[in-house]
Amino acid sequence: MTVVAVTAAVLVASCSSSSTPSAPGNAAPTTAATATTGAMATTTTAVSTANFNSCSVVTQAEAASALGASVTPGVLGNATVEGGLACVFYGPSAPTPTTPNSAQPDSVRVVVVQGPDATTWYDDYRSKVAAQPISGYGDQAYYDGYASLSVLKGDDYLRIAVSPAGAPPSLTDEEQLADAILPRL
Repeated sequence: MTVVAVTAAVLVASCSSSSTPSAPGNAAPTTAATATTGAMATTTTAVSTANFNSCSVVTQAEAASALGASVTPGVLGNATVEGGLACVFYGPSAPTPTTPNSAQPDSVRVVVVQGPDATTWYDDYRSKVAAQPISGYGDQAYYDGYASLSVLKGDDYLRIAVSPAGAPPSLTDEEQLADAILPRL
């Protein structure tokens, strides 16, 4: 029981938010934990540089703008393709129940992997898709041909997938979000 309580506290602390970006130690973090398909998930609505994770680099407003619809606060889930945690925002037509551990329609997924494994995960996913090189983003970038933009910038791997309801994915949506996120990495 103690392990569960400590794990829950760490999960809640790992996805902090504030109303504006702030320097580490200056944030007034607030979080909310919600149950999602039986597992604890943490939500965030804004960028914070304290307690970095994928939800730290994107705001709810930025995700809504990319999707073209209102979205829920970001929920952390496993990102098996990228080897990290995904921050997932759901639009009004997202199927229920939502699960941040897999891709779903009417959603925005943002994943940032930092450190020495970033290049490995970037290259691994690139080897599995019909990668189309994209210039102007980070050190190198590619569109996967389906619904996501992957960017390698130094020791950071950013993957963005915008999946609007009732419309095909558009690279333009991912590029818009990348323009907002990349300066923060």
